[in-house]
Amino acid sequence: MIDLQGWFLTNYDEVAGTLIALAYLFFSIKQNIWLWPLGFISSAIYAFVFYRSKIYAGMGLQIYFVLISVYGWYIWWKSNKESQEPASVKSLIYNYKLIIILVLCAIVIFIFLSQILVYTDTKVPYFDAFISALSIVATWMLAKKYIEHWLVWMIADPVSVGICMFQGLYFTVFLYVVYTLMAIYGYKSWKRDLKI
Repeated sequence: MIDLQGWFLTNYDEVAGTLIALAYLFFSIKQNIWLWPLGFISSAIYAFVFYRSKIYAGMGLQIYFVLISVYGWYIWWKSNKESQEPASVKSLIYNYKLIIILVLCAIVIFIFLSQILVYTDTKVPYFDAFISALSIVATWMLAKKYIEHWLVWMIADPVSVGICMFQGLYFTVFLYVVYTLMAIYGYKSWKRDLKI
C-alpha cells in the first residue's frame, strides 16, 4: 500500500509547484498579467524538482521560465500601461519569416541541448532537449501573445507526460495532462479574442 502522507512529505515541493502552475495556467488562459509572477514562483520550485529527478534540460528550462516571467510581466505591463487595455492576441499565420525563425531556433536549441545532455546521467536526453526547445519558443510566443503558442504546447506537454511518468513524478504527470487539455481549451479561448 502506498504511504500517501509520506509521499506528500517527501514531494511537497512538487505538489506546491503543481498547484501554483495550475493557477498560472488559469491566468494564462484568461490573459491575466498575474500569470507571470505565478509562473516565476512555480518555475523556481520546479527547477529544484527537475534537478532532483535528473531532468537537467527541464531544470534549465525552469530557470529560463523564471527569467522570461520577468520579461513577460514587463511586456504585458508596459502594453497595459501604454494603451490602458491588455495587448490583443496576435497570430503568426501571416508572418512566414517569423515562423521559419522560430522553427530554426527550436532546432538549434534541440541540437545544442541534446549534445550536452548525452554526457550527463539523464536517461532521457533527447526527449528532455526536445521539450525544452519547444517550451523556450512557446514561452517567448506567449510573452508576445501569439495564439500559436498553444499549438506548440499541444506537442510539448504530452511528451512531458511521458518523461515525468518515466521519472516517477506522478503529481507532475497530472499537471502535464491538465496542461495538454488546457492548451486545447486555451487555444479556443484565445481564438475568440483574436484580432487579425
